[in-house]
Amino acid sequence: MTDPSGRYVLSYNGELYNFHELRESLHHFWDFRTSGDTEVLLAGLVLHGESFLERMEGMWAFAFWDKRDENLFIARDRIGKKPLFYYHEKQLFSCASELSALACLSPIHFTEDLDSTADYLRYGYYLPGTTAYQNVHEVLPGHILKWSPDQGVRQKPYWSLPIGGFNGSKLQARKIFRDTFIQSVKRRLVADVEVGAFLSGGIDSSLIVAVLVKELGVQPKTFTIGFSDASFDETNYADLMAETCKTHHIVKRLEKMDKEELLALILDHSGQPFSDSSLLPTAMISQLASEYVKVVLSGDGGDELFSGYQRYQARVLMRWYSRLPRIVRKNIGGLINLFPEPMSHHSRSFLKKAHLFLDLLEQEQANTPYIAPLLYSPKDFQVLAPELVGKGHAPPGLPTETEAGSFFNMMATDALIYLPQDIMAKVDRASMAYSLETRAPFLDRRVIEHAFSLPPHWHRRGFSGKRILKEAFSDLLPAKIVKRRKQGFSVPIHRWFKEDLAYHLDALAREKESPLNLSTIHSMLKAHVEGRRDHAHRLWNIYIYFVWRNNLGNPDSVFRMQ
Repeated sequence: MTDPSGRYVLSYNGELYNFHELRESLHHFWDFRTSGDTEVLLAGLVLHGESFLERMEGMWAFAFWDKRDENLFIARDRIGKKPLFYYHEKQLFSCASELSALACLSPIHFTEDLDSTADYLRYGYYLPGTTAYQNVHEVLPGHILKWSPDQGVRQKPYWSLPIGGFNGSKLQARKIFRDTFIQSVKRRLVADVEVGAFLSGGIDSSLIVAVLVKELGVQPKTFTIGFSDASFDETNYADLMAETCKTHHIVKRLEKMDKEELLALILDHSGQPFSDSSLLPTAMISQLASEYVKVVLSGDGGDELFSGYQRYQARVLMRWYSRLPRIVRKNIGGLINLFPEPMSHHSRSFLKKAHLFLDLLEQEQANTPYIAPLLYSPKDFQVLAPELVGKGHAPPGLPTETEAGSFFNMMATDALIYLPQDIMAKVDRASMAYSLETRAPFLDRRVIEHAFSLPPHWHRRGFSGKRILKEAFSDLLPAKIVKRRKQGFSVPIHRWFKEDLAYHLDALAREKESPLNLSTIHSMLKAHVEGRRDHAHRLWNIYIYFVWRNNLGNPDSVFRMQ
C-alpha cells in the first residue's frame, strides 16, 4: 500500500488487534481510504515513525520504504509470531516472509551455513537472527532494522522482556492476570469472519475456550487432533472440555506420517530444517480448521510464561539430587541404565522421565549453559558430527542470571529463544500453509509483561507449575483439566522409526556426503529398532536435515549446494 503522495510504500503481514483505537487516534490527521488495519499501520508510520510501534498490539512483520530519501524501515512483532528474513550485499537489500521467496529475490544461490547446521543439530531449530544459509538473516523479535544504500544495515531493539518489579499481593496478581487475559482473548475476536479455537485438552487451550464461552458468551468451533497410540492421545480431555462448554467440536486422527506433506512443509513453507515433529499434526489441525473457519485462537505461550514445562521440574529435582553422596548418585544412574528406555510418551512413564533426567544431568555436568533443550550431550554430539564441534552461533539477547534462580532464567530464555524459533515458527508455517490465521492470547504484551513481573515462586511450588494461572481461573475449568499432568503436543515417531522410516533415513544418509558420521547414525537406528534406547527425536532431527540437504542439489529447488 502507498500513501496518497506516493512517497511511502508499505508491505505488511500480520494483524493489529487494536487497530480501531489506533485509527481513532489518527483520523484527525489522516484521510482514511480503507477500513482495514494496513492503512492504520501506514498512517501511523508516516505520522509517527518508529515510535508508533509502542502503541501497536498484535503480530506483524513489515517493510516501510521512503522512496524520496531511500530509507527502508522493517520490524517484527515483540515475541516473533511473524517471520521476516533478509539478505543484503553492498547496495542490494531483499526481505521476505519466506526463505523460498527471498531466494527468488536474491542474485546468488543460498548455501549451507555449517555454524547454523551445528545449532540445528543441537536444538532442532536455528537460533534467533540466523538461518540455514550463509549471509541470510532473520530480523530478531522485538527489533527494528533500518537500511539505506549509503549506511547499510542497523538493527536495534524497541522492546525487551522485563523481569520482576511487581509490588502487589498475590491476590492482586491473580486478579490482574484474569482481567488482562480475558481482555486479550476479547481483542483477538476482532474479525469480520468467524473465529474458532484449537483445543488439545491441555490447560492453556482449555482456558481459552472456557473464557470464550463463560466470560465472553461466544460458542466457537473447536478442533482436536488425536493419535492411535494411547500415550500420545489427548482427545478424552479435549472431549471433556468441549462437552463442558458445549462447543461444536471437530476431531481428526493422525494414523501415519504423510511424507509428501512433510516435504512440502519443510522445503516449501519452512525453507530450512525444522525438527519439531509436531509440525505435522499442527499442519493437520490447521487443514481441518481451515475447512470451517479462517481464524483460530491457540494456547501457545502459556508454558513459557507460567512455568509449565517438565524440564523446570527437573531443575528443582536436580538441586535435591546434587546433595546426595556421589556413590548414591552413581548407583542410581547405573540402576536406571539397566532398564531399556520405554518408547511411550514421557508423561506416562516414570522410567522414561528418569532416562531424560540422566540426559539433563550429563548436560549440566558438562557445564553447558542453558540456551534451549539439547538433543545431544556434548559427548554424543562430538561422535555424531566431529566436523561441527566448536561451530555454532552465540544467541543474542539472553537474560543474565537473575536473583530469582536458574529455573526462572530458563523460563525467560525459553520465551526469547524456544518460543519464537520453535513454537511460533511451527504454528506460523503450518497454519499459513492452509491460509489459516492463528492468534495467541497468551502472547499479548500485557500478559507477557505481567507474567514475568511476578516472583518466581508464585509460578511454581515444588513440582507443580502454572500456579497463578490455575488459581486465577480454577472456577472456569473442570478439576480433571486443572490437575492433569503436562503432556505436550507430541507425535509417535518412535513407532515410525521401527517401521519404514528407518529404511528411508538409511537411504537418505547414504545418498550424499555430509558432516555427519554414518556409522553413528546406524548405531542409533539399531539401538532404537531393537528397543534398547529411544532415539526417535534425535533420528527425526537427522532425518529432516537429510530431507532438506539432499534437496539442495535438486534442479527444481530455488536453493543450491555450494
